[in-house]
Amino acid sequence: MKWTRPWRTARLPGALPALTAVLALLLLARGSERAVRAQPAHPAPSPVPVLHHAPRPAILPRSAWLDRATLREQPPPRYDDRVVAVFVHHTDSPNDYDCADSPRIIRALYSGQTGARHWDDIGYNFLVDRCGTIYEGRAGGADRAVTGAHTQGFNHRSAGIAALGTFTSGASVPPAMTDAIAALAAWKLGPSDTDPRARVRLTSTSGLSRYRSGTMATLPTVAGHNDAYPTTCPGAALTATLPTIRAKAAHLQGRIR
Repeated sequence: MKWTRPWRTARLPGALPALTAVLALLLLARGSERAVRAQPAHPAPSPVPVLHHAPRPAILPRSAWLDRATLREQPPPRYDDRVVAVFVHHTDSPNDYDCADSPRIIRALYSGQTGARHWDDIGYNFLVDRCGTIYEGRAGGADRAVTGAHTQGFNHRSAGIAALGTFTSGASVPPAMTDAIAALAAWKLGPSDTDPRARVRLTSTSGLSRYRSGTMATLPTVAGHNDAYPTTCPGAALTATLPTIRAKAAHLQGRIR
């Protein structure tokens, strides 16, 4: 009679489930390890828009040039929701002034605009003299989007910056003045994240501008007065500096291209 070993046959069915469970655990562990390895060590951050703000330049308040004897009664200021364009002007006044005399010059401009022209306030939001000093013009708060009276048809959502002097062809434009205009434009356009080198779409509100009322016009973000209104302002010499002003303003906003 041949000897058999029944105990081996008896133990095999019970060993298979245990062996299968061990193999399954090993496969699961290796799969989990591969999954962990597939994950990046530092997940890419979600894209967040970068706001290009610029520092606020030094601005002298209205009280630096407007005294009680000159101040006229005026209605409350009007506001827009934001500033997306800047219009550059010149005041068509003499260039050979002492910067200490700038307040008197601005006061005379205010008197002319509120007197003979019957405006409710000086039209420009800001004025810059040949030394680069910035003055608050129209009332309402330099930090706010005050609706000006500087560019017929395009006063909404824009800021008017006037250079004290006359900058027709052949005139010298002081670098301190253009630097101040660039700093002011960069700061005012920052809250709306508007690139000073771009172009912007604005709706004309007056048929006396270069565009019929209601027309959507595409203009430089930092424009000359003559881009929107039939005038020689801000003069050929100052107009020629606008590309440099735009580039400087973009740099101040931290734009690298």
